[in-house]
Amino acid sequence: MTKNKSRAGDHPGRRRWKRIATVLPLLLVAVACNSGDSEPAAANAESNPAEFYDQQLEFGSCEGFAVTPLDEQAFASDPTIECSRLSVPIDYEDPAGGTARIAVLRVPARGEAQGSVVLNPGGPGYGGTHMAPMLGAAWADTPIGEDFDLVGFDPRGTGASEPALDCYTDAMRDDDATPGSLVGDGSVDPVPLAERCADSVGGRDALAHFGTRDAARDMDVLRAALGDEQLTYVGASYGTRLGPVYAEMFPQNVRAMVLDGAIDPQLGTVDGRILQFSGLQRSFDGMAEYCAADPACPLGTDPSKAATVLHETVRPLLDTPLPVSDGRELSFIAAIDGILIGLYSEEIWPVAIDALARLQEGHGDALLALRDGYQGRGADGSYDDSLEASLAIKCADEERLDPAANAEYLTALITAAPFLDSGKDLGDGIPSHCEGWPGEPGLPGPYATDIPDLPTTLTISVTGDATTPHEGGISLAETLDGSLLTVDGNQHGTVLAGNSCINEVIADYLIDLTAPAAGARCSL
Repeated sequence: MTKNKSRAGDHPGRRRWKRIATVLPLLLVAVACNSGDSEPAAANAESNPAEFYDQQLEFGSCEGFAVTPLDEQAFASDPTIECSRLSVPIDYEDPAGGTARIAVLRVPARGEAQGSVVLNPGGPGYGGTHMAPMLGAAWADTPIGEDFDLVGFDPRGTGASEPALDCYTDAMRDDDATPGSLVGDGSVDPVPLAERCADSVGGRDALAHFGTRDAARDMDVLRAALGDEQLTYVGASYGTRLGPVYAEMFPQNVRAMVLDGAIDPQLGTVDGRILQFSGLQRSFDGMAEYCAADPACPLGTDPSKAATVLHETVRPLLDTPLPVSDGRELSFIAAIDGILIGLYSEEIWPVAIDALARLQEGHGDALLALRDGYQGRGADGSYDDSLEASLAIKCADEERLDPAANAEYLTALITAAPFLDSGKDLGDGIPSHCEGWPGEPGLPGPYATDIPDLPTTLTISVTGDATTPHEGGISLAETLDGSLLTVDGNQHGTVLAGNSCINEVIADYLIDLTAPAAGARCSL
C-alpha cells in the first residue's frame, strides 16, 4: 500500500506561494503540542441540559459565515454547502449564565447519508467550517462523500462562532504584540493576555470556558443536533487532542475517529512542546540539507553550519528591522515566523529558501509575506483572530508556569531547536503570557488514558512531521489501543493531500470500520 513520492522542484520560489497559501492555515497548526489529565469533568444530562441536546439545526445560506479568505475560497468551491448555528452554554455548570453560538457548515452526502463526519482542522484557534468543502474535494474519488454528510464547525471562540476571541488591534499585530515568538530579551507585555481577551467574550468568568474540554462538550451537543447516535470524527493536529478528550469524556458516544498529525497524549505542556521543537529542528536540518545541493543556497553548502548562517542573517533585525513595502518593517520575530512556516511541509521549503535568499539581498517582502500567512493578515491589513484564539485556548488548557519555571522552559525549547536562538539572554524570571488566566487548567498533563470500551481509532502519522513528530503518533495509537497508519514523508498532516493510498485507508475505516493491518504504510 504505497505511492511513489513526488519531490518538490528546485527553488520555484514565490510563484508557488499563491497555491501554498490556499492550504497553509491547515498546515499551520501552530504549537499545539501540550496535553493534560486533570480529573475529567462530568458529562451527563444534568450539566448538559435537554434544551441544548434537543435543538434541531436549521441549515440554510452560508452568507456571513466566511470570515477569512480561505473560508470564502472553500465555500465558493462547493455550491451544495449549507450553514447553521448551534447554541451551547458558555459554562456547562451554569447553563443559564450565557450562550455561545457555534458556526456549522455541512456538505450534504451525494447519496443517502448514513450519518455525519464531524471535522476539526487543528490549531487550536482555527475555524473548521472550511474543512468540509476542502475535504470533499480531497476525497472526491472516494465513497466517503456518498455515504456521509461532511460537517465542519468553528469551535467556540473561533471563526464565525459567537463570541469570538479577539485580543489585539491590527496595529498591535503589525508590531509583533502577540506573545509566543522566542526573542529571548525578557520583554513582557505589561497588560496580561487574559485582560486583552476577556472583554471579547464577556469577561474573565466566561474566558475560563474556552478550553478543549468545553469544545468537546460542544461537539457532543453538535452530534446530537445532527441526529447521530455516535460521533464519526476526523481531526488534524490539535484535532488529535480534541478528539481523544471527547473520547475520554463521552466514550459511549464514539463510533470512529481518524486522528491525523497526532499529538502525544502522554506528555504535559513542557515535554510536549520540547518534542515539537525537536521536530522543528529536524525539519530545519532537512531543509538545510535540501538547500545545500544548490551552490547558491542562502544557508550555505554545509548543512552543519546552516543555523550559524541563519543567525548571521536574521539577528541583525533584532536591533535594526528592515524596511519593506507599504511602510512596514521586517522584524526578527517576523523573519523567524516566516522561516517556521517553511518547515511545515517539504513543499514549502523552496519558498522559505527563496525568501531567505531575498533577505540576504536586502529585500524582506517575501519573508514578510510568509509571516503574514501564518499570522492571518489580509491584503487590507486586517488580521483574523486565529492566532489570538490559539493563545487563549492553550492558556485555558495548559499548565501555568511561574516566571522561574517559564525561563527554564524557554531555555529547554532553545536547546531542542538551537536554530531559533536569538543570542539574547533569556534571564531567570520571565512571566508566562498565561499568567493570571482565570479558572483551572483543563489539560495540564497526560489525558485520554485507559478509556473503557473505546472503539478502534485510526491514527495517521508522518515520519517527517515537523510539528507533531512521529513519536507522538505512535504514542497516541498505543494510548488509545488503536490502529496506526505510518506515512513516509516530510509534512504536517495528510488528510488534505488527496493521496490515493491514504484515502483508501480512511474510506475503509470510516465506512466499514475496517482498520488497516499492523505495520500499514503509505508514502507522500
